[in-house]
Amino acid sequence: MQKIFPTDKFKDIETPFYYYDSDLLHETLEKINEEVKRHEGFVVHYAIKANANPRVLSIINHAGLGADCVSGGEIQRSLDSGFPAKKIVYAGVGKADWEINLGLDRNIFCFNVESIAELEVINELAGKKGKVANICFRINPNVGAHTHAKITTGLAENKFGIAMQDMEAAIHTALDMDNVRFIGLHFHIGSQILDMSDFQALCNRINDIQDNLEKQHIRVENINVGGGLGIDYQHPDRIPIPDFKAYFDTYAHHLKLREGQKLHFELGRSVVGQMGSLITRTLYVKQGTAKQFAIVDAGMTDLIRPALYQAYHKIQNISNDDPKQTYDVVGPICESSDVFAKAVDLNTVHRGDFIALRSAGAYGEIMASQYNCRKLPIGYMSDEL
Repeated sequence: MQKIFPTDKFKDIETPFYYYDSDLLHETLEKINEEVKRHEGFVVHYAIKANANPRVLSIINHAGLGADCVSGGEIQRSLDSGFPAKKIVYAGVGKADWEINLGLDRNIFCFNVESIAELEVINELAGKKGKVANICFRINPNVGAHTHAKITTGLAENKFGIAMQDMEAAIHTALDMDNVRFIGLHFHIGSQILDMSDFQALCNRINDIQDNLEKQHIRVENINVGGGLGIDYQHPDRIPIPDFKAYFDTYAHHLKLREGQKLHFELGRSVVGQMGSLITRTLYVKQGTAKQFAIVDAGMTDLIRPALYQAYHKIQNISNDDPKQTYDVVGPICESSDVFAKAVDLNTVHRGDFIALRSAGAYGEIMASQYNCRKLPIGYMSDEL
């Protein structure tokens, strides 16, 4: 069943803007919590980088999720949105001193450390404050994922994490330091993963790692497997909530947790992706030599994924039910890459029609820019309109 948009409420809103379905967000969070409760020791952090709209974060915080941050700005946004510091984890391959100090000052749960150089800086800065920082090592497990090359993170060629062959030395280095406390291992193999066998492969790798560490009498309190669960961009209405049961069950069945161990997840796209649509208004319908263009007022500054990744977003004309015609849907930005889709069938487009780009709740508003001196799009919750 196709989603019905309240277009009568859109008429007085300046386009382009993001429309967030608050009911779907609540339903998604309820499903996550329902599945997590079935598994002892499972802990979910929301990946702030997917969508940091304050209203969205407030709803996610009230659902009880923690926060996964990759910058000092995200740490501050999380705190401002009510996330307890004890539920905040901080990853990132290039943490600046001020960002580390912010985490130390607010006593966040954990720093996910990606290099020995970073470990040394955290130890030094914590020492100056007379504190001991909890750290997990982000390990690059050299596990591939069936996803876009630009969003894989777990291969040896990627910039993220510490190589497997350097892991044991890193742990021993941390154990010899006075101002860091080694509490676990962190992994993340990529994003928009729909094949559960990728997560099974990660489980198998972690099982081997733990077996080898235990031979050296090294016990790990926390395992963090990142996120990566994808959404159905092709059929947002058919599958509005991802299969969280299959996702969590994969780890429950294949990862051999030790007694008392906590298993942390960092879900982003799967939490907010389907709740969001970019709403844009048609400026012109232009007849070209061999095709016709629907020129809209949104562009790659508002939703960069199609230009950056050649990503697919379902596009709908939500203003009428006229017979379908074929269009290239393009924006106004002075770049040839400012194209949302080519040869897409839409209900006949007229000037002023509202066009919805679906599944844009993740990596949409948060990645917007002001290139061409454009305004940033505003995000509205459905219960605000």
